[in-house]
Amino acid sequence: MVPSSSERENVRALRQRPRAQVLVIGGGINGVGTFRDLALQGVDVALVERGDYCQGASGASSHMIHGGIRYLENGEFRLVKESVQERNGLLKIAPHYVKPLKTTIPIFSTVSGVLNAPLRFLTHKQQGKPKERGAFLIKLGLSLYDSFSRDGGSVPRHQFQGRKKALQTLPKLNSGIKYAATYFDASVHNPERLTLDVLRDGEQAGLSAEESRARASNYLAVNSISADGVELVDQLTGDSFSFTPDLIVNTTGAWVDETNAAMGAASSFMGGTKGSHIVLEHPELLAACAGREIFFEHTDGRIVLIYPMGDRVLVGTTDVDADMREDAVCTEEEIDYFFDLIGHVFPSIEVAREQIVYSFSGVRPLPKHDATQPGFVSRDYRIERADRSVAGRQIPVLSLVGGKWTTFRALSEHLTNDVLALLGKQRKVSTAKLPIGGGVDFPATEAAVERWILDHTSEQIDAERALVLLTRYGSRANQVIEYLEAGEDKVLDSTHELSVREVAYIASHEQVGHLVDVLIRRTSLAFRGLVTEELLAELASALRGPLDWNEERVDFEIRHAEFVLDHYHRVQVQSLVA
Repeated sequence: MVPSSSERENVRALRQRPRAQVLVIGGGINGVGTFRDLALQGVDVALVERGDYCQGASGASSHMIHGGIRYLENGEFRLVKESVQERNGLLKIAPHYVKPLKTTIPIFSTVSGVLNAPLRFLTHKQQGKPKERGAFLIKLGLSLYDSFSRDGGSVPRHQFQGRKKALQTLPKLNSGIKYAATYFDASVHNPERLTLDVLRDGEQAGLSAEESRARASNYLAVNSISADGVELVDQLTGDSFSFTPDLIVNTTGAWVDETNAAMGAASSFMGGTKGSHIVLEHPELLAACAGREIFFEHTDGRIVLIYPMGDRVLVGTTDVDADMREDAVCTEEEIDYFFDLIGHVFPSIEVAREQIVYSFSGVRPLPKHDATQPGFVSRDYRIERADRSVAGRQIPVLSLVGGKWTTFRALSEHLTNDVLALLGKQRKVSTAKLPIGGGVDFPATEAAVERWILDHTSEQIDAERALVLLTRYGSRANQVIEYLEAGEDKVLDSTHELSVREVAYIASHEQVGHLVDVLIRRTSLAFRGLVTEELLAELASALRGPLDWNEERVDFEIRHAEFVLDHYHRVQVQSLVA
């Protein structure tokens, strides 16, 4: 176990009242979304996650909120329509994290794929050598996509350009293109923090409702079901206790079957695929994208993407069958694939491994798909029900199979409605138009952002720091700034993006279990390749007091962070001192 670990407040709350109407297992976006929705309906709900929130597939996404134009080829029209509607909704209720994303598709032919597309549609298999989709098919798909987007003009309609105009706009594009199609989707620049915002909304909803409670803990795993209830094990201390719910919701993604097996009833619902990404510090590639995502079909028929995120460029993704016995990591072969796809679209731009600042990989929670090729496996979701004997009672267990980031709110609503029906309760609140966390009263224009920064700039917090806080917390930055200004503070020497009191705020309000949680999921420092030996030491020291760590624990956390960054993200931490 982790050295010098004491019981956390959120674990203590679950142990002191070890029962609830509903236990949600899994702290990815779908589990957290369901937790929030249930809490808003006045349900006594608890959530447990064996790792950190948004640590699995939810934290390994392409950072897109999109309708899934390529799912049209699979015939998943319901999913595409729902996804587009949810995309439009998230632009309104989570504007602090979800932003419009201008997307361009380079097109190399006019009618290619017209004969193959119906066969792919009918069989979900590639017939012979891949045939790229030509302008005719892409135009047809985008027109249908636009028809799903009629929601008061949330995003503009698509546009087509010929080769000459396309190369004037994006001069580094492969000169062999014939057309370029441009449309809008959306991005989520910090999916981990959006997940935390949704979680906190749920916790606060539980506090405000007299008849309900909403309690959640990370690093708390389901070990088994016994005569006393569901056995939960604290992953930091090794302590265990029994918890008794009236109903269980299993939202553990690719691990749904393993979770069901731990509860004594094995299932075989899942057949996830692994997707990897790399993050590049590459000014030339960044400039070549001209602020837009480049979304296209690679030579093998796989849909891939290149797009800027701040001063970095995200490249992805792969789609290969996952071996759940192995850690999901980005391989050398996948990196070669990414470099090849960059060369396909931007042939004059060279990329080297030294320009990779971060990589990540996750297993998509897809259904078992047998002979169906990974790219054609349905991205839709379904809910499976079974009953378990818990503490001498038969209780329902709902297992979520599938699901994607964009549709988490609608999916959570679906799961919540099923739970409410089983509990004999009625829905009280719709989440469709309910702002999420820091999206409440978030400044809607650049001018409004500038005014907000001016209003929150002080002797202690300069304009640059205020913008960092607004970007990280949305309008909840108001509360953070009040906390920062309530005591003596100091910006860290190793990064201007954190201060000692902000670290204390994160530790006390956001359930930090490990040092690496702050680097990867409470900030974007790791994602942008900004972790140094000095930052690890200074951040661990800042966490020491708020989390009651001794010297042994501080040393352990630094070594643990170095291992996680190296093993899972190909980051070898260096010192600022040459």
